[in-house]
Amino acid sequence: MRRPLIGLTAYAQHVHFGRNDVMAGMLPMTYVRAVHVTGGRAVLITPDDPGTDVLETLDGIVFTGGGDVGPGHWGAEPHPETEVDEVRDAAEIMLMRAALEQDLPVLGVCRGHQVMAVATGGSLHQHLPDLIGHDRHRAAVGTDPLAAGAGDYGRHDVVTADHSLAHDLFGRHTTVNSFHHQAVADPGRCVATGWCPDDRVVEIIEHPGRTFALGVQWHPERTSDLRVFAALVAAAMNRRKVAAAA
Repeated sequence: MRRPLIGLTAYAQHVHFGRNDVMAGMLPMTYVRAVHVTGGRAVLITPDDPGTDVLETLDGIVFTGGGDVGPGHWGAEPHPETEVDEVRDAAEIMLMRAALEQDLPVLGVCRGHQVMAVATGGSLHQHLPDLIGHDRHRAAVGTDPLAAGAGDYGRHDVVTADHSLAHDLFGRHTTVNSFHHQAVADPGRCVATGWCPDDRVVEIIEHPGRTFALGVQWHPERTSDLRVFAALVAAAMNRRKVAAAA
């Protein structure tokens, strides 16, 4: 039996290959490895030619990390610290809405978690230090064992809500890495089910009307704790089995 096919949203940006400067579709291999280690087969989805038809071939999808989500999507003016990729925003918000509509298993990581909120009618805090008075969600001394080679990552605890998918996966408490300056303000049609206990920044959201739709604000793909990827792959496998039996 083939592995569940898991789409990974990817960046499109200029990179150097030898003497060439080219536009490339790219993504850190940590995402690919996280899918493969947990039993899936990863494929990249670039934002250059967006279309929901790609979802027809997938068993699940990961909306990956990256830059800021444009505040125009919830009717706000950009903060001076906000940097927007409008092409990627348009592609991923469209794909997120379609994936949720189809009940395709969805995992949002950092930016992807924020895309899930915005795509379902929510909004973001554009620059956390303005709200909570510190920048510890993306700054550390470089000794964080949860973030491989990532000296700029913070580290903090997350507390989950009872009777939630988050609680089932992580228990009442978990410790995560952290690198972001935007955060979910209003989760839209999703619900917040995990928070940083020190400042109540939303760290987990989930869609209550879908089989598996989970967003996490941290970067599990950079750690050895791949429970969210394993849960996504399991949901994707189950969806494929149900479809095959229908």
